[in-house]
Amino acid sequence: MSRLGLVVIGRNEGERLKVCLRSVLGAGPCVYVDSGSSDGSVDFARSLGMMTAELDLSLPFTAARARNAGVEALLAQHPDLAWVQFVDGDCEAAPGWLETAQTALEKHPDWAVVCGRRRERFPEKSIFNRLCDLEWDTPVGEALACGGDSLMRLEAFKAVGGFNETLIAGEEPELCYRLRQRGWRVYRLDAEMTLHDAQMFSLGQWWRRAARAGHAFAETTALYPEDLTLGDRKQLRSNVLWGAVVPGLIAASLLISPWLSLLLLLGYPLYGLKIYRNQRARNLSPQNAALYAFFCVLGRFPNLQGQLLYHWNRRRGKRTALIEYKGNPEESLAKPPAAPI
Repeated sequence: MSRLGLVVIGRNEGERLKVCLRSVLGAGPCVYVDSGSSDGSVDFARSLGMMTAELDLSLPFTAARARNAGVEALLAQHPDLAWVQFVDGDCEAAPGWLETAQTALEKHPDWAVVCGRRRERFPEKSIFNRLCDLEWDTPVGEALACGGDSLMRLEAFKAVGGFNETLIAGEEPELCYRLRQRGWRVYRLDAEMTLHDAQMFSLGQWWRRAARAGHAFAETTALYPEDLTLGDRKQLRSNVLWGAVVPGLIAASLLISPWLSLLLLLGYPLYGLKIYRNQRARNLSPQNAALYAFFCVLGRFPNLQGQLLYHWNRRRGKRTALIEYKGNPEESLAKPPAAPI
């Protein structure tokens, strides 16, 4: 583990950050990068003997910018590091993950990135937490991209210039795209990686998160219009169809025939049924498959909102501000809301 470094990023994560930093303490040199916290996060990290870096408040915050700053700080003190583990400040590293991930990169010199299973800490506390847990259960094996938590080979990371700091979301798929273009591979291991604490308990939080995803899809697709694997063109088209075209047709058909409007409206449950069957084929329980399908259909509206926001700001030459969804950072990780939603 002597050639492993860690970068933890966060802003006002409260108790979540304390759990996160303790989970990686002693694993290797670690830098905590703070994006303007007011909850004593930096002081706590220093109390554990960790290096810290604070982003310039005059520049827009992005996770990509924070991770790049963390790598820069690590290499300034430890230039011989071979790997860097990125961990979001609302996550706890699973026991044994770092050893498993490092061994994988040692065995496969053409792998640039490995990730594992990220799980939600309290999936039973809200349907939105449970949706996060379902979303992160991606197939094991070679992948197109990783998420915010991953172990990366520094040789590859430096070769492509690190994360794109202008992206407010979707920076991991964009980086993985550039790595794959250089011949590197991304792999998801069948191993527990991190435990995440979303604290997402309202429809508004879920909506903002879905809008951010739509913005990310639109922006990364616009960056590389020639590549069919980056972004999700099928979902972008689906967002337009179900979020704008079908509602427009329903409204217009009211002038012709209410029955035609009803027929068009039935397209939504049929679309949801298709998603439900696909998820059941993945061995999801009927309840989870139905939950996932319902919110996939509903998600076309906030996805389209984020998509349109990107194109509107791009047309005006403006940069979109961060779209944040997290709950109150002062809420204790150990004390989630008593009543599930």
